[in-house]
Order: sequence, then structure tokens, then C-alpha cells
Amino acid sequence: MKMHLNLATRDLDASVAFYRTLLVAEPKKHYADYALFVTQEPGLELALDQDSETAVREGAHYGVVVEKSEDVDAAIARLREAGYPIDVEYEETCCYAVQNKVWATDPDGRRWETYFVVAESDERDRAESTCCGGPAAAETHACCATDAGAKAAGAADCGCGSETIVAQAAVGA
Repeated sequence: MKMHLNLATRDLDASVAFYRTLLVAEPKKHYADYALFVTQEPGLELALDQDSETAVREGAHYGVVVEKSEDVDAAIARLREAGYPIDVEYEETCCYAVQNKVWATDPDGRRWETYFVVAESDERDRAESTCCGGPAAAETHACCATDAGAKAAGAADCGCGSETIVAQAAVGA
């Protein structure tokens, strides 16, 4: 079984580059107005449709659960090497679980987390938590999501290419 997700994008080429990095996969189909990624890990069919008028709603985020913490480290390295702004969290309590994760934002502003559950928790999250893309998500400047050239160049006053690292002490510390 696979999930199918269809996302509209203003810049198909920039989105293909982002999802190629995030999913460690090449698109199975790639046309001027459409791309399709089909992956086994995670079991996903991700369709991207060119739509210059698309607008992403705030509040939603997407995620990839990985099998081991080293997979999060590998995602950090891939995203960093590709020049995407990232937020890294280690041993952060979020949604009743202690997690290691990396956040990245696609060219249209969708927040994606790649995460590993270290342990279950009776606590939802901490007051200062960036759980589910909270405060750290606001630090990703809009130009990074809408202007691929600014992101690549690390535009002045844009914040593109910046990295936020949140490290929490061990559970209960």
C-alpha cells in the first residue's frame, strides 16, 4: 500500500529538485507541467502539478518517519549539501514522543519533517517547543519559499541558507 499525494507548485523545477533531495529519488515521470515520484521508502506516490496561482495554507505540515536516528542525520546532510534552510531538533518532545528531526520547507512554503521517534512520552510538548513546526517555522523567511534564486544566493535580509538548531536535554532533564 502507498499513499498518494498531489501538490500544486508554482515552480515545478525547484519543487522537483527539493523532493529529489527529500525523498532520495528521481521522478518516474517529469514533464513541463507535471512530475511524479514513486517511492518504496516511504511508500508514496507524490504528484506535482504546475500551477502558478497556487497558495499554500498555513498550519499544515508533512512528514517522513524513518527507521533510525542515523536516517535523520543523513537527511540533514542531504538537505544541507543541497543548500536548503533547515531546522534541526534533537530529543525534542512533540506529540507525546521524544523525537530527533530535521525540518525543511519546499519551494511553495510547505513544511516537511523527517523524524525518528526516540521514545514515547506522557507529555505532549514543552512550552518552548517548536513541535509541529511552531516558532522555528516562522524563522524561515518567505523569500526562501517563493524565490529559488534568492535561496540559492543567500539573499541579503532574506535569511535563506540560515539554519536553526534546537537541542533539548535528555527526557526528564
